[in-house]
Amino acid sequence: MVRPKCCRKISVLPNVNYFKPKGIPLHALEEVVMTLDEFEAIRLADFEGLYQEDSANKMNVSRQTFARILDSAHKKIAEVLIKGKSLKIEGGDVEIFNNKNLICEKCKCTLKKLNNISSCPDCDKKIKENL
Repeated sequence: MVRPKCCRKISVLPNVNYFKPKGIPLHALEEVVMTLDEFEAIRLADFEGLYQEDSANKMNVSRQTFARILDSAHKKIAEVLIKGKSLKIEGGDVEIFNNKNLICEKCKCTLKKLNNISSCPDCDKKIKENL
């Protein structure tokens, strides 16, 4: 029997979730779908430069699972670049997790950062990020 897949933690949603070669109409392209956990693996390992063990801990998976996720993401990116396909980033069994808090400058309430929040839901004052 197959072991159930655990929910992977991600801390950032992509600002852009679709890429395609310039000058080719979208309807003429094949699409490759990269999941959000694959995107997070690329971000942690390749962009942030973290070791696989540290990246795996951040995503709440084993190092071996992280390596498989990263390998899958690399293969998808290579396919997109070499074969001129479009890339869509979506889906996957993920939980958005960010350990940074937001603090309201007026009422000093603390909020968990989930998306691009710019004002306090209690007093509508601008909030700042507390690292």
